[in-house]
Amino acid sequence: MSADFDPDAALMLRVKRGDVSAFTELVDKYKQPVMNVVCRMLRDAAEAEDVAQNVFVQVYKSAHRYKVSSKFSTWLFTIVRNLCLNEIRRRSRHPASSMDAPPSDQEDQPAPQFVDPSAASPPDSMLRGELEEKIEQALAALPENQRVAILLCRQDELSYEEIAKVLGCSLSATKSLIHRGRETLKQKLKPYLRTGLWQDRK
Repeated sequence: MSADFDPDAALMLRVKRGDVSAFTELVDKYKQPVMNVVCRMLRDAAEAEDVAQNVFVQVYKSAHRYKVSSKFSTWLFTIVRNLCLNEIRRRSRHPASSMDAPPSDQEDQPAPQFVDPSAASPPDSMLRGELEEKIEQALAALPENQRVAILLCRQDELSYEEIAKVLGCSLSATKSLIHRGRETLKQKLKPYLRTGLWQDRK
């Protein structure tokens, strides 16, 4: 892929040459999408913020090795996925390491909300809190790969082919993960299907 077709890749090449303002542009554009994915994967606001910041630290540190082999967003969300999985593995090795609350309490709490402004709003704003809580619970219950696939699918920057690259799966396996994840979510979120929040891509 040529940087001419991906302005973000062109920005990253400027970062590679030491352009700090280009890095700031990338951070400003992607900090919220990155935070949304990280927060929903980790379900802990403090840890999510640390990991999201570390994502951009890794982007900057890796600038000298950057090559335009795919869209910048594909490369970025591969870093997001890897750092989140590292944190999840660390938790599994040290399940009592959280200082914020006992694990049993955290398990029952909905993840803090980082609302995606591009997402469709429920027809009744009074249901927003309940809807978001149900979505978070349903997402958290999905198998890890399905959850990551669904979260990445909500990022408009990424095509199915690019999500497959992030996941390290074939295109057919990625589509299957997304389909199974959506079907599970639809079953759990039947009362909210009219919101359009989980509509399939055309």
